[in-house]
Amino acid sequence: MRMEIAIVGASGYAGGDLVRLLASHSSAEVTVATSRRHDGIPLTHVHPQLTGFTEVAFTNPAVDAIDADFAFLAVPHTAAMQYVRPLLDRGIRVVDLSADYRLPKAVFEAVYEVEHTAWFAAPYGIPELHRDAIVGADFVSNPGCFPTGATLAAAPLARHAETVIYDSKSGVSGAGDNPSAVTHYPNVGDTCTAYKWTNHRHLAEMRQELAALGSLARCYFTPHLLPVNRGILTTAHVLLAEPMEQEAVEALYRDFYKDEPFVRYQRPTLSSVRGSNFCDLAVEVAEDRAVVVSAIDNLVKGAAGQAIQNMNLMCGYPEDDGLRMPGVAP
Repeated sequence: MRMEIAIVGASGYAGGDLVRLLASHSSAEVTVATSRRHDGIPLTHVHPQLTGFTEVAFTNPAVDAIDADFAFLAVPHTAAMQYVRPLLDRGIRVVDLSADYRLPKAVFEAVYEVEHTAWFAAPYGIPELHRDAIVGADFVSNPGCFPTGATLAAAPLARHAETVIYDSKSGVSGAGDNPSAVTHYPNVGDTCTAYKWTNHRHLAEMRQELAALGSLARCYFTPHLLPVNRGILTTAHVLLAEPMEQEAVEALYRDFYKDEPFVRYQRPTLSSVRGSNFCDLAVEVAEDRAVVVSAIDNLVKGAAGQAIQNMNLMCGYPEDDGLRMPGVAP
């Protein structure tokens, strides 16, 4: 029996990747794809890469008219809180790709400068760290793309760290599909630009996850925009409480992720993970400093793929169902 899937906000990049990945899922079928702007238009007119894989047209139903077994919320921050409780009350399981439930209420309101009108606690959906809380859950909050790559890079060393500094380079698709001066090609091409040097919203998630791992480390983050479509390459500078040897730290990483289907210990490049749900990472140690580099596709492991990974755990499907594919290189 196939599970009917609703994607709320299906016209964006993450929505398109949800449909792409779910097309190969053994038990899930996208039956509802919502969009206010494209109501009544075939989904393939917006996502032509999906021609031949779906016949769904966009609709714009009220929240109480969404008919599905499971819903992905690919809507802007602060919009998801309008959907979650009504969907759950009708027995529809939910993964929210927005930031609305990633943080405690007071932290969310301070970071996003808006009142949260429907807050409740939800599992934070990095399966490699919170699998037990995700399995069988009715609702999961999907992490941000930057915190996913950063946290997976630092997690094995979290309790050994005094300071963690994340330096991330992101593809332009992370800014969404609405054109702006920031993403206009002449402003992006042939350059690399730092932004929100000290106050990016995702820093709160990064600090939260280090604390959840038992770390007291100070944590800092600066993102940069790369002239590429997909991917996040994160360099985590981990200052250790005591010097450690390369072999010991490598063994720590290999053991920490030995049973994880989507974390590979190998030299990370954006092309090796592009289009896939993998996080590639490796570490180099020099006395009391470890440098860990991770690579993810921001739209897959950083959004749609991790959301489906969470859905699989919530619903009892194989964790890699719909996600077992290599990266696209070159």
